[in-house]
Amino acid sequence: MAPTYPNHGRIDGPIVIIGFGSIGQGTLPLIERHFTYDPHRVHVIEPSDEHRTFLEQRGVHFVHHPVTRDNFRALLPQLFPEGRGFCVNLSVDTSSLEIVRLCRELGVLYVDTVVEPWAGHYFDLTLTPADRTNYALREAMRAEKRANPGGTTAVSCCGANPGMVSWLLKEALLRLAADSGRPLGPPADRAAWARLMRALGVKGVHIAERDTQAGRDAKPVGSFVNTWSVEGFVAESFQPAELGWGTHEKWFPPNGHRQPKGCKAAIYLDTPSMLTKVHTWTPAAGPQYGFLITHNEAISIADYYTVGEGDTPEFRPTCHYAYHPCDQAVLSLHEMLGTGKVQATQKILDENEILWGEDCLGVLVYGHARNALWYGSRLSIQEARALAPFQNATGLQVTSAVLAGMAWALRNPTAGIVETDEMDHEFCLSVQRPYLGRVEAHYTEWTPIATRWPQFAEEIDEDDPWQFQNVLAT
Repeated sequence: MAPTYPNHGRIDGPIVIIGFGSIGQGTLPLIERHFTYDPHRVHVIEPSDEHRTFLEQRGVHFVHHPVTRDNFRALLPQLFPEGRGFCVNLSVDTSSLEIVRLCRELGVLYVDTVVEPWAGHYFDLTLTPADRTNYALREAMRAEKRANPGGTTAVSCCGANPGMVSWLLKEALLRLAADSGRPLGPPADRAAWARLMRALGVKGVHIAERDTQAGRDAKPVGSFVNTWSVEGFVAESFQPAELGWGTHEKWFPPNGHRQPKGCKAAIYLDTPSMLTKVHTWTPAAGPQYGFLITHNEAISIADYYTVGEGDTPEFRPTCHYAYHPCDQAVLSLHEMLGTGKVQATQKILDENEILWGEDCLGVLVYGHARNALWYGSRLSIQEARALAPFQNATGLQVTSAVLAGMAWALRNPTAGIVETDEMDHEFCLSVQRPYLGRVEAHYTEWTPIATRWPQFAEEIDEDDPWQFQNVLAT
């Protein structure tokens, strides 16, 4: 008997998927499973024709074209002639801000996984480092939200992270409250969530991830191998390292810079993300090194959970991504740094090439009375294969979040521009949870000073183990 899947709503009008890389390939089957729509009105826009035959066999209209600054206002309205439908932007090098504006003008629902700029932005040396940060990209989107409140829903940054981790964080806080003897229902608004985090004594949050998926073949010299978009990973690796900056921090990085305008919830460092390492913890590996890769959620979480206003709020958590990618991606980064150029051959490991491993992705909520709580998804490649086609464990954590974002938007079609922190986490996780493998909670007594090598002299704060000074790996 064929499995049955819950229906999450009807999409009236066309569905346009921009980009058909690994995430686009994994998202399409989930759309087919979980929504009612006209199958003759699905369009995929993609500059590569590698998957043309696959798409045309499924009855999808294939548009062999890049979406660019010069053509997007001519191209997209042709695919949404009635001013309704859904735009699913899963591409690199497409301005999320400009496409959001156009979709809202047209009355078309929208979702993406990152605030993406036009091609060349990340490597434009005429821009200052501050201009190349995710902080600057997010501030531009938030300015658009303030200038044009309400209207057609556009869900910004709704992948695994940013995205799912914001929903997991709310569940983690409720779990921590219950385990601390103060069970309660979900707070009613943003201010109440921030007060809850402060009341629990939380100092900060790591988006702590360990990808242990391993391919059947060794990484060839001259290739970049990853479990998700190589272009996306390389771009964010070259951006300055960024983190939400908490009010508990006593030390400021000598190479750190505060942002002069906007929410001021984050700082950036004068080092690229791929050269900035931090100490963190996941249940997959225990204590581990991670790359401090810049991500939108580091800023949005720090901003969302701020108590107070101005340059010196009463409370704000430190927050940053702490990412250990698959081993072949680590080798690829090292080779790229050594040669001074991005490898010509780029390979995403698909579900058929991975022999074993999992993506262990969650939030490490630290600094409270129980020390630290990791809460997140542990999804193995075997589970991912059984749950959905055309994606590995990393991809399924992303595509199922896109599915949840689409389902939420259909229920809330006039919510304006929203980030995942602002969405109903219970609803979104109810949609996504069937695809997350094991959602687990782990308390740990580990701290960033517990596993340092005594042979090396380091300046650390032993009185407050959760200072960023101790988290940063020198």
